[in-house]
Amino acid sequence: MDRRVGVAVVGALGLLLSGCGGGGPQSSGDSKLSGDRIVLGVLNDQSGVYLALSGTNSVKAVEMAIADFKAKHGGDAITDDITVETADHQNKPDVANTKAAEMYDRLGVDTILDVPTSSAALKVADVAKEKKKLYFNISGATTDLTGKSCNKYTFHYAYDTYMLANGTGRAVTEQGSKNWYIVYPNYAFGQDMEKSFSTAVTGAGGTIVGKDATPFPNDNFSTFLLKAPTLKPKPDVLGTMQAGGDLVNLVKQYNEFKLREKGVGLSVGLMFLTDIHSLTPAALAGTTYTDAWYWNFDAENRAFADRFLKETGSRPTFAHAANYSAALQYLEAVQAAGTDDADAVVKQLEGKSINDVFLRNGKIRAEDHRVIHDAYLAQVKPAAEVTEDWDYVKILKTIPAAEAFRTPSADCKL
Repeated sequence: MDRRVGVAVVGALGLLLSGCGGGGPQSSGDSKLSGDRIVLGVLNDQSGVYLALSGTNSVKAVEMAIADFKAKHGGDAITDDITVETADHQNKPDVANTKAAEMYDRLGVDTILDVPTSSAALKVADVAKEKKKLYFNISGATTDLTGKSCNKYTFHYAYDTYMLANGTGRAVTEQGSKNWYIVYPNYAFGQDMEKSFSTAVTGAGGTIVGKDATPFPNDNFSTFLLKAPTLKPKPDVLGTMQAGGDLVNLVKQYNEFKLREKGVGLSVGLMFLTDIHSLTPAALAGTTYTDAWYWNFDAENRAFADRFLKETGSRPTFAHAANYSAALQYLEAVQAAGTDDADAVVKQLEGKSINDVFLRNGKIRAEDHRVIHDAYLAQVKPAAEVTEDWDYVKILKTIPAAEAFRTPSADCKL
């Protein structure tokens, strides 16, 4: 399911064309753009379990970034021809591999954005490395993207399994839930989450009393949920590492089986605003989790969220805000470099400190291309405290950027 979205960036000055192909004017002379244009690619799930948390609304977020780039630079923009190509990877690594190659080779995409599902994200990183093209991963969580699978052209932008575990796993254990039963989807993301959470829980003095891999995607978790209260010792908490539609299914069944009443609490490894909206705050009240960004955290976030609501009818998740930020920072790097040459753009990005609507105290680490920023320990409000639709969360704590993410891995060889 591909579609092309054209977005014109109108400048006061026309394109200066030459035999070699030039972009829009800059004070330093003609820029050098492949095909005399910039093409952004959004590759994600547009029909499955991760549709709501990112999906087609991430395309809208990228379009908003292009509009803001236009408003800032006007006639000095490097080009007035910026388009967006989109594709549905169906959460399948082989499809992601094929679509990424097609985007780079046939559609002239300069950078790919988003790519949920870690197994798919890793495939796209391989393609980016092979093609020497930029790739900003937003929605995949595996730390391998900045570990053994890192490469010069891949940037890991929003979050990862270490950030989630270091926030939620450690906090919940330190609050007294020492015995954990972990269930995780059986692919790269879930496997990485299980390892990260197990490390965080045991490091905080807790114990993993059991862990099970579940099919992905999955709509029936009864086997695992019924097992939880029979374990010895009985777990204080069920740690679920599912996300999107799978998480919604699991939480509904957790409540149906009344596990909380049986003494088994719930801790969610990864949760998006759209998950809470689908389940309702009543189903998750009191659940603590780690968030990369929240739409009603401050006035700047809310102003962006108000624009997004008018465009989409929904408040943005952190994936939507991060896609906006990554698209905008890429365009700014091309503007500064005067070219979309990937190596030149990488030089502009490496080591850059950034504060924007998504990145607070943000920095693009040159060592591994991990984008660090403040993260947040969040808790779902009881239904009685919800006074506005979509405002379902209270922020308990800001986790500083330097603490939220792991230090560069020795496995990363850029």
